[in-house]
Amino acid sequence: MIDPRAVIDPAANIAEGVEIGPFSIVGPDVEIGEGTVVGPHVVIKGPTTIGKNNRIFQFSTIGEECQDKKYAGEPTTLVIGDNNVIREACTFHRGTVQDKGTTIVGSDNLFMVNVHVAHDAVIGSNCILANDTNVAGHVHVGDWAILGGSTQVHQFCMIGAHAMCGAGTVVLKDIPAFVMAQGYPAQPHGINSEGLKRRGFEKDSIMRIRAAYKTIYRQNLTLAEAKEALAPVAAEDAGVAMLLDSIEAASRGIIR
Repeated sequence: MIDPRAVIDPAANIAEGVEIGPFSIVGPDVEIGEGTVVGPHVVIKGPTTIGKNNRIFQFSTIGEECQDKKYAGEPTTLVIGDNNVIREACTFHRGTVQDKGTTIVGSDNLFMVNVHVAHDAVIGSNCILANDTNVAGHVHVGDWAILGGSTQVHQFCMIGAHAMCGAGTVVLKDIPAFVMAQGYPAQPHGINSEGLKRRGFEKDSIMRIRAAYKTIYRQNLTLAEAKEALAPVAAEDAGVAMLLDSIEAASRGIIR
C-alpha cells in the first residue's frame, strides 16, 4: 500500500506489495523490490536499487548525493540487497566516479538508529551496525561483522568478516577477520570466538584461528614472519586462510 500523501515519481519502479508511508518521497531512477516497507518521512533518491523485504524506518535518507567535495553530479548508484532493517534517521549515500561509482549494501543486515554509510562503501551481509556508527567513504565491511554503538571508521579501512568492534571504537587501520577491537585508536583484543560458535564454526577450527591470532599478535613476530608461519595452517584450515586473506587485502596496515 502506498499512502496517498507519499510523493512517488512516475519514473520510479515500485514492485507489487511495497508499502510506502505518508510524506515519504521516492524519486526517479529508484527501484524497490517486493515486500519492502518504507516508513513515513523517508527520502529515497536515485539511481538506487533496493531489494526485497527490506524495512526502512522514518526519517532515513537513502541514495542521496555523497558528501565528497569531488562529486560533480555524476549519476552514481546505491545498491541494497534483501531483508535489511534500516532504523530511524539512517543515511546511505551513492558512490563516486573516483571509485567504482556504487555504494553496495548486502542482505540481512541491521542498521540501528542514525547510522551513516558513506559513498563507495561496501557492506557485506548479516552485519550489525549499532546506533550512531559512521562508515566513511570507500570502507569495506565483511560479512557477519558487528560494529558497536558510535564506532567511527576512517575512509578506505577494511573490517574483516566476523570481526567485532566495541562501542566507541575509532578504526584508523584495517581490522582482520575474526578480530575483536576496542579503543581510540582501535586495539586488538582476541578473536570473536563466541560469534563463531553461534555461526557453526567447529571447535577445532576456532582453536586454530585463536592460535593464529596469537602468532600474529603475541609472539613478537613481524607481520611477514607471522604470515609465513601460518601459511601451512591456512592451507589446511579455511578459517585461518580467511584470516590471512584479510591481512593480505589490507591497504592501510592492520591494527596491532
